[in-house]
Amino acid sequence: MTSGRLPSSLEDNSLSSEIAAFRRQGRPFLDLTSSNPTRCGIPYPEREILAALASPAVLAYDPDPRGSRTAREAVAAYHGHGLDPDDAVLTASTSEAYGWLFKLLCDPGDDVLVPSPSYPLFHWLGALEGVEARPVPALRFERWNLDFTALAEAVGPRTRAVVVVNPNNPTGQFLSRGEWDSLLAFCAERGLALLVDEVFADYVLEPCPDRLATALLEPDPPCPVFVLSGLSKIAALPQLKLGWIAARGAAAKGLLDPLAFIADQYLSVSAPVQAAAATLLRLAPAIREGLLTRLRANLAALDAALAAHPGITRARVEGGWSAILRIPALEPGEDCALRILRTTGVLVHPGHFFDLPGDGHLVCSLLPAAFPDGIKKLLGAF
Repeated sequence: MTSGRLPSSLEDNSLSSEIAAFRRQGRPFLDLTSSNPTRCGIPYPEREILAALASPAVLAYDPDPRGSRTAREAVAAYHGHGLDPDDAVLTASTSEAYGWLFKLLCDPGDDVLVPSPSYPLFHWLGALEGVEARPVPALRFERWNLDFTALAEAVGPRTRAVVVVNPNNPTGQFLSRGEWDSLLAFCAERGLALLVDEVFADYVLEPCPDRLATALLEPDPPCPVFVLSGLSKIAALPQLKLGWIAARGAAAKGLLDPLAFIADQYLSVSAPVQAAAATLLRLAPAIREGLLTRLRANLAALDAALAAHPGITRARVEGGWSAILRIPALEPGEDCALRILRTTGVLVHPGHFFDLPGDGHLVCSLLPAAFPDGIKKLLGAF
C-alpha cells in the first residue's frame, strides 16, 4: 500500500531496460547523456576541497533553520547584487528548495505553472507535495520564448506561483530582459509568486545580447521572487549537497520566517558543507572555467561533425550543459534512441524526455570527454 502521490508503476521504460541489459552483459557504450561533472574528467583542486572539509568546524553542530550565518554570508558575497545574508535560506539541494517553496506557497490541490520544455522534475516534486505542476509550452521561433497568452490561459483560481529556469534545461534559453519585465508584471497583477531557478546561469555559451543575467538584478520586484541555486552546478560539486533560496523584494522577505519554520523541521544541510562553503565558492570560478573549456570544445566538435550532415541541425546553446539536435522525424523518439544505442553504442536522450514537441529531437550532454567520438558515431546512424 503506497501513497497516491507516487507513480502507479516504477518499471523501467524501454530505453532504461536496454541500458540495464548493456551493463549486465558488460557491453560498452558511450554515454552522451552524462551530466555528472565528477565523472567527466574535469580537473578539481582536490587538496583545497579536502582541506575545507577537514576544518575543525565540521565537528560542531550548531543548527540554524536558515543555515549557518557564515555560509549564508559566503552565498551573499558570491552573488553580490546587494543580496543580504539574512535573505537567504540554505537547503540540501535545489530539489529540496522547490519542495519547501511548494509547502510555503501552496495547499494540497493548488497548482504552479512550470516551463515546457524542461527537465522532467517538476511533476513529481509537485505531486509529492500534493501540488499540480502545470506545464506551459514555450513558443518556438528563432529561440524559445515565453508564451504569455498560454500563461494567462493556464492561470486558475488555485494557481500560486510561476516557475522559470534561467537558462532553461535543456533548451539553454535565457530569459530576455523584455520577458523578465513582462513576467514580473504578469505575476504582480495576478498575485503570484515567481520562482527563478538559476543553477546554470554561470554557464554562458552563445548568449543573446538582451539576456537576463540573473533575477538578483531586481532589488525590489512587484511580486514575491525566490531565486534558487547551489553548489551542484555553480562549483560542479553535486556530491556536496548545498543549495539555497534567495528572497527578493519585500513580499518575498516577508515570507522568510514561515520558510525558516519549514526548514527547521528538516535541518537537512550538513555541518561540513556549511563550514566549507566559503572556500568552495571561492574555488568555484576556476572549477567552472574547466567545465566551460570542455563545453566550448564539444560544441565546436558538434558543429564540425554536423557540417557533413546537412539534414541534421542543432539549436542555439545560449547556456547550460545540453545541446538539442534536430533530426528527421521518421520514427518515434524512443525508438530512434534505442536504434542509435543498438547500432552505434551511443546513448542519447529522446526529446520527449524533456517534453520537446514531436519526434524530431535528440538531447545530448556537452560534458563527456568522449563527446567528439560519440557524436560522429551517433550521426553515422542517419
